[in-house]
Amino acid sequence: MELKKNPNLELSKYSTLFFNIGLTLAIGFVLIVFEWETVENTSKVNLNNSVEIYEEIMDVPLTNQATPPPPKIQQPKIIEVPDEEEIKENVEFDLDIDISEEIIVEELVIENAPEEEISDEVFSIVEKMPAFPGGTSEWYNYISSNLKYPRRAQKAKIEGKVILRFVVGVDGAVSQVEVLKGIGFDCDEEAIRVLQSSPNWIPGQQRGRNVKVRVMMPLAFDLSS
Repeated sequence: MELKKNPNLELSKYSTLFFNIGLTLAIGFVLIVFEWETVENTSKVNLNNSVEIYEEIMDVPLTNQATPPPPKIQQPKIIEVPDEEEIKENVEFDLDIDISEEIIVEELVIENAPEEEISDEVFSIVEKMPAFPGGTSEWYNYISSNLKYPRRAQKAKIEGKVILRFVVGVDGAVSQVEVLKGIGFDCDEEAIRVLQSSPNWIPGQQRGRNVKVRVMMPLAFDLSS
């Protein structure tokens, strides 16, 4: 048996109406919430007590501080100094001198100053360096006249410079000749021989006196010369 619905009792056709009613109520509730006025419970503050305390603080009696008197300025005492008394005594000066008397002045005897000891120190640099008699040109003449080129060096065609070191004494004599840099082949020995055979040099001086000076000098061996 098929059930039949009554069209007057069907509620689906009122769904739109119910939705509008619910929406209206919700909007009205929201508006009521936002428009509700809240009254703050503020208590009044009694300022009478604070005013009285402030008046008590301000009602402090003023104390008058007396300013100290300025210090007394003591004036310096002026002491009168009496004028110097004039000297009334006559002072006699005996200006009579017997010029006839012979005054004997003892002669001053100056002892001979001790001679300055000559130091054995050998200097490397002095105020006035030693020099060969006659200067550099005479030294070259002496070397060219006395230096003999060794045969071994000539055959081997050895050339170069022999660097010598020696000491010029206080009298100008040459001593302590040694080779600092040699070239061999009898050239070193020939350089020493020529230097030892040289005449005395002009000695070096330091503070006006002759001193020993160590000198370095090269001797050149050149086949072309």
